[in-house]
Amino acid sequence: MIAHIQGKLVEKTPTEVVIDCGGVGYHINISLHTFSLLPSTDHIKLFTYLQIKEDAHTLFGFVEKSEREIFKMLLSVSGIGASIARTMLSSLEPKQIIQAIATADVVTIQSIKGIGTKTAQRVILDLKDKVLKLYDLDEVSMSKSNTNKEEALSALEVLGFNKKLAEKSVEQFVRNNPEATVETIIKQALKNL
Repeated sequence: MIAHIQGKLVEKTPTEVVIDCGGVGYHINISLHTFSLLPSTDHIKLFTYLQIKEDAHTLFGFVEKSEREIFKMLLSVSGIGASIARTMLSSLEPKQIIQAIATADVVTIQSIKGIGTKTAQRVILDLKDKVLKLYDLDEVSMSKSNTNKEEALSALEVLGFNKKLAEKSVEQFVRNNPEATVETIIKQALKNL
């Protein structure tokens, strides 16, 4: 219905903005990812998604068209509402969400506040095929970092560390350093365990 809004940025917080467009102020909900990409100028353009419910019309805004598409995909999953989809895009970058879905990485999706194991599995089950069709994923880098992560986890288990704690520590480090070697992942995990 409303594809984008372009105008003067009047108010801005990490979760919402107000854009003055022709004398009308549009209140738009945003993710932290969009907040981090907002330009420093007063004049901005956001791609939007209008959610119409019985009790409210809510506008969501995105700097990147691709983030809006991921948001709409997430909404198509049963159990994922607009607030959880926005939380997902605030917790992880859109690329990380796509990668987690494509590689069936339940742990990464489950690490987002408000998402349990069943919902994470449903997101992967419902969206994996769509994601693989729509996005050109560099499978070499994904499988390489996945292999490094798996080898590091295996080594930590052999060393006698609790699997859950090791997974949490490794996952956190690999998310921020996807190109890390097995040795680097293990060393960092040992510091945190």
